[in-house]
Amino acid sequence: MARWNVCSYCGKEFEPGTGKMYVRNDGRIYFFCSRKCEKYFFMGRNPRKLKWTKAFEEARLQRAKK
Repeated sequence: MARWNVCSYCGKEFEPGTGKMYVRNDGRIYFFCSRKCEKYFFMGRNPRKLKWTKAFEEARLQRAKK
């Protein structure tokens, strides 16, 4: 059974055989669940500032604990 991938940008799990894998010259591997995540990643957008990402939720919880 193939394992599910996790999007490097939004943190969402997605089914094998979908999405896109990007390998940088230094060997790092990035998985993207959609073109939207891929585009935002290459534009340099911070996922902690976008409400639909998992990183936003985690950052919000960290702020709430303080």
